[in-house]
Amino acid sequence: MHDPASVPPARKAALAFIFVTVLLDILAFGIIIPVLPRLIKEIAGGDMISAAHWVGVIATVFAVVQFFCNPIQGALSDRYGRRPVILLSNLGLGLDFILMAVVQTLPWLVIARVLSGMTSASFSTANAYLADVTAPEKRAAAFGALGAAFGIGFVLGPALGGTLGDINLRLPFWLAAGLALTNFCYGYFVLPESLPVERRTTTFDWRRANPLGALLLLRRYPQVYSLAIVVFLSQLAHYVLNTTFVLYADYRYDWGPQAVGFTLGFVGICNGIVQALLVGRIVQRFGERRAIYAGLAFGALGFAWQGIAATGLVSLIAIPLLALWGCTGPATQALVTRQVDPSEQGRLQGALAGLTSLAGIIGPGLYTQVFAWSIDKDAPWHLPGAAFLVAAVLLLVALAVAWKATRPAAATTDAAGP
Repeated sequence: MHDPASVPPARKAALAFIFVTVLLDILAFGIIIPVLPRLIKEIAGGDMISAAHWVGVIATVFAVVQFFCNPIQGALSDRYGRRPVILLSNLGLGLDFILMAVVQTLPWLVIARVLSGMTSASFSTANAYLADVTAPEKRAAAFGALGAAFGIGFVLGPALGGTLGDINLRLPFWLAAGLALTNFCYGYFVLPESLPVERRTTTFDWRRANPLGALLLLRRYPQVYSLAIVVFLSQLAHYVLNTTFVLYADYRYDWGPQAVGFTLGFVGICNGIVQALLVGRIVQRFGERRAIYAGLAFGALGFAWQGIAATGLVSLIAIPLLALWGCTGPATQALVTRQVDPSEQGRLQGALAGLTSLAGIIGPGLYTQVFAWSIDKDAPWHLPGAAFLVAAVLLLVALAVAWKATRPAAATTDAAGP
């Protein structure tokens, strides 16, 4: 392990740069969230069940590509540094958003999402960047600050995307392209490298960069391996929002792009408050272990509430509960990064991102099929929120795994806890 005191003071200023980098990325992604499912529905001819199936297909393809590419990107960042990976990611995303703005058929939209999956590396690389420049005991708060960037991006992005989508469904994609390319320019001129040459891996090993090889890294660290299961289940639950919420709100509450955008903006506000103001305090007061437990419990409650809420107004109560679920991610990241050598932080984040992609391979098909089944006129029960109830159950399972994984080792791995 490297000595945090050896990190040059100038390097600490890079935290602000990486914050802005992630903020602009999330803003670009947030802009298209309220409109992409509706664009798919429009291209599919307006049929809701057909649109749900295509949303599942496109999201699954995206996740499959990410599953294979994320470990490669993580290994590349360990070998050549974080900065070039982040820059190439931003450039690729900008060009991909332009393609999505002009496509007229669903197969071309699938191709666009393939390109997006290949290039969207900045999130996992940003986590490795933070691990490079942050002392181990301060990483939970740092990852929480990064989560605040996510929150701010989701305040502005969906609200802006929903408003623009009411004007023209293609307009948000053009704006997202502009933001991603602006982010590339920002990083090119401002973002410094976080991984010194002497701390990089000396070779690039394709066997270790493949997704299975990256996941094998987790087996060398027993508690990390167990917590990776928690990450997987948590991310699998999260995909119900990515793939189903827009169509669900359209079907059940008759919400258009603007209403969905403003609702997701409220999600961003709540997430930003939790990540920026509460995560660090909660971890310091109760420890990483209990922060993980509480976050998963609140998330399960929030999804259950969303699944049974009969009106759009009542469904808003679920949002603060889901925001408190945000304690789980930073606390988990802080625990796992403390147990992995600095030279392997990129591969660790690539492996965790690979688990996210693996969840993305399963989640979209699972949730869109459950949603399509639940609204089908031939279904034995009419339960439009069934997909959210499935997500709640997954978080309860994750809570049980987290309790079993961390309790025996709490005395040695959760020094911040009581």
